[in-house]
Amino acid sequence: MLPHSPGVYRFLDSSGTVIYVGKAKDLKNRVSQYFRSGGLNRKTQVMVSKISDIQHTVVGSESDAFLLENNLIKQFQPRYNILLKDGKTYPWICLKNEKFPRVVVTRRFVRDGSKYFGPYSSAMHAHNLQALISSLYKLRTCNLSITDDGIAKGKYKVCLNYHLGKCAGPCAGKMSEQEYNAQVEAIVQILKGNSWSLIKDFERRMKESAAALQFEDAEVWKEKMELLEKHYARSLIVNARGINVDVFYIIFEGQDAFGSFLRVHDGGIIQSMNMEIKMRIEERETEVLGSFISGIYGKLQDFEGAGERPSEIVVPFMPDMPEALPGVIFTVPEKGDRLALLELGRKNAAAIKFERLRQEEFVNPEEHSQRVVENLRRDLGMDMPPTHIECFDNSNIQGTNPVASCVVFRNGAPSKKDYRHFNIKTVVGANDFASMKEVVNRRYTRMMAEGEELPQLIVIDGGRGQVNAAYEALDEIGLIGKVKLIGLAKRMEEIIVPGDPYPHFIDRNSTSLKVLMHIRDEAHRFGITHHRNRRSASSLVSELDNIPGVGAVSREKLVAKYKTVSKIKKAPYREVVNVIGKRAADALFGWFALDKS
Repeated sequence: MLPHSPGVYRFLDSSGTVIYVGKAKDLKNRVSQYFRSGGLNRKTQVMVSKISDIQHTVVGSESDAFLLENNLIKQFQPRYNILLKDGKTYPWICLKNEKFPRVVVTRRFVRDGSKYFGPYSSAMHAHNLQALISSLYKLRTCNLSITDDGIAKGKYKVCLNYHLGKCAGPCAGKMSEQEYNAQVEAIVQILKGNSWSLIKDFERRMKESAAALQFEDAEVWKEKMELLEKHYARSLIVNARGINVDVFYIIFEGQDAFGSFLRVHDGGIIQSMNMEIKMRIEERETEVLGSFISGIYGKLQDFEGAGERPSEIVVPFMPDMPEALPGVIFTVPEKGDRLALLELGRKNAAAIKFERLRQEEFVNPEEHSQRVVENLRRDLGMDMPPTHIECFDNSNIQGTNPVASCVVFRNGAPSKKDYRHFNIKTVVGANDFASMKEVVNRRYTRMMAEGEELPQLIVIDGGRGQVNAAYEALDEIGLIGKVKLIGLAKRMEEIIVPGDPYPHFIDRNSTSLKVLMHIRDEAHRFGITHHRNRRSASSLVSELDNIPGVGAVSREKLVAKYKTVSKIKKAPYREVVNVIGKRAADALFGWFALDKS
């Protein structure tokens, strides 16, 4: 019964609570997608299973639908809509609503008429700006409630800051309110990023004072100009002045995303904010970016000093925001200063992602493991989460002492008690493909015979040849379709899938690729260690073979005890006698000319 019209739909549960609000160009087509069989992830299926009623509102355009959706989400706070998680309180610079306003750095927003500027991503940035303002202007820092009547009656006395030249003494009538407010207006311009216009004004005043032979005043204006120029040069983040844009960047990690917002005025950052975005159900990336942008602007509109939105927004891809921001153009840069700004946004988003994941890893390791495994399942297109992963690697040098290793990860972490070494038995010479086939066949034939739980994912350290050999082994023992098999090639960190001629690539910054690289590197480390031990033992046995009077049994005991010739030479005579007997020990010490004392 839904119309083919733009509008907003609301899903309600059995108690009448709104659990999801969405917008659509075509209400009937969009809502129908939720009730078709297949194609939905598990979280969306759970949400759909709780729908008891649907309400909708038809609007005139897609833009109206976007605005109405935002308002309804704010009103109902639906459980399954995207959640912008602001994990920290950002610092703001506040111009207090009082006579002779003070400039303070605060993390609290109080609706008392004061003006707030920011937010700033770091408290250091805010405090540096406050220090700059204190250097340029003589502002009061006291908590006095100054009144005109108190000033007229001489109620207030100047403080130490007045004598140090840091305060103009407005409480004692040393500076008029008009002069003080002129300072405040100039401070507002700095906080809005209009430093360049103030620099030009200081330069003009300096020249006027010099022309009037007021050289002391000219020196004051010159110092102010140089101080502001130094700050401006330090805050400039692109080469060209005059760039006024908002920059939004977003990084996706499974069902979560991490967004960065930068407001750039005249080439310098004047506002910044980072957020974690929780996607409660399946959402398109364009929709998530659109929600992030509207969420940021919704937060900023609460602050009087937040500044005006520029006419250009720089994004990594076009968001789903149909004409909802009149007079604004979206830019996806390919080169130049705007691309440099977008890269800065990417670094900020990556930083907040790294910070949140590390925090989750320590605070809630179980939830972190579930996230890692779920991301891996999604990135590899698996039906089941790979809670049990095994990785194989071959090691040999010119065909000598060929070995293989199998390492096991459970819930995204190494399970070292399950690691296994294999000595190649049926392959002669350096044949990695045949060695891989033998090891995979032996491993899973035995696991099936003993009734052990098979892994959901098998990773092969190597290219297509090794992967095909492992595939043949799994085919012979009937495991094709029961486990997922992939290869991870070292050169490009590309994913090799049997039967697919094209390699797959996973985002290098994702936890999925990090887990695959970790298990691959662990398999290589474990295998090469075993190979070196075997090679050392082999070379030791061959050297001991030449000693008359030291038999095969004695050689095996020496290898097991000392591993290397150098350790044998350092061993005490009495200890060696206890290992292989007096006759063999005498022969050994005589051969190497060792001291028996």
